[in-house]
Amino acid sequence: MWEEWKLGCYVNTTILKGFYLFWGDFMAMLELDGVSLYFSVMGEGTPIVFIHPPLLTSENFRYQSAELSHAYKVITFDIRGHGRSQYSPKPITYYLITEDITRLLDHLGIKKAFLCGYSTGASLALEFMLNYPERALGSIIISGMSESSDFYLRQRISLVVKLAKPATFPILAKAITYGNADSNETFKTLYDAAVKGDVRNIKEYFQFSLNYDCTDQLEDIKHPILLVYGKKNKSFHRYANLLKDKLPFSDLNFIDNLKHQIPTKASVELNRLIAHFVEEHN
Repeated sequence: MWEEWKLGCYVNTTILKGFYLFWGDFMAMLELDGVSLYFSVMGEGTPIVFIHPPLLTSENFRYQSAELSHAYKVITFDIRGHGRSQYSPKPITYYLITEDITRLLDHLGIKKAFLCGYSTGASLALEFMLNYPERALGSIIISGMSESSDFYLRQRISLVVKLAKPATFPILAKAITYGNADSNETFKTLYDAAVKGDVRNIKEYFQFSLNYDCTDQLEDIKHPILLVYGKKNKSFHRYANLLKDKLPFSDLNFIDNLKHQIPTKASVELNRLIAHFVEEHN
C-alpha cells in the first residue's frame, strides 16, 4: 500500500489549496447524552482519528481528510461545543472527550484506531492511550505536549482563557484561525467553522489544557508513537525531547522552515510521515 501511495494515490496538494475535495463516505451527528456530536468518515482501510485543539475544529484536518482517505479510513469530529457539535452542559475535560472518542468508535464498529492529535489535541491522544490502551493502534503527535510547564506557553493559554468570552471571541477566533491558515480560502473555512462553537465549552477546553500533566505516566504507553514538530517552533522543542525521552516507542521528526501549524502549512510532508508510520505499524 505504501508503494501505491507514492506512485498513484497521492493527491496534488496544490489543487487542494484552492478548494476542499470531499472524497468520503458520510458526515453525520452522533447523539451522546443529549448532545449532538458532529463527525465525518472518509475512505476505507486502517482507521485514523484526528483530534483538534480548542476553538479550531475538524476543518483543520481538511488536507489530511482529502489526501489520506485514498488509503485509510479518516475520522474527524468536532469536540463538544466546537464547530457543528452542540454545547455540552457537562464541563469539557480530557476524560469526557476520550470517552466520546470511544463511543464514536463503537458507533462505527471500530475496535482499534490510530489517534492523531494536533497541539492540545495531541495531549488528548496521549490521554486516550492511557485510558483506553486496548482501543489504540498507536498515535501521531503533532506539535504536542504532555504538560504545559514553560512560562511562555502558560502565559499564552492564560491570555486565551481571558479572551474566551462573547465580546472578544470573534477577535480570538480570527487570530487563531488566521495563524493556522495557508490561504485566504482556508482562513475563511477555519473561521466560519470556529465561530459556530460555544465559547463556554471552548474556554473549558483551554482551561483544562492549562493544567493537564501526564508526563509521569508516559512510560506506561507501549504503543508506537510518531512525533512531528516544526523546526522553527523552538519553544516546543523541550516538549518534543521530553516525549522522545519518556515514551518507550517513539520516533521524533522535525519539519524544516515551519513553526507550530503543521496540518495546514506542511500537509504534504505530514501526510507522507503519517502514511509511512501507519504502514510500518499497522
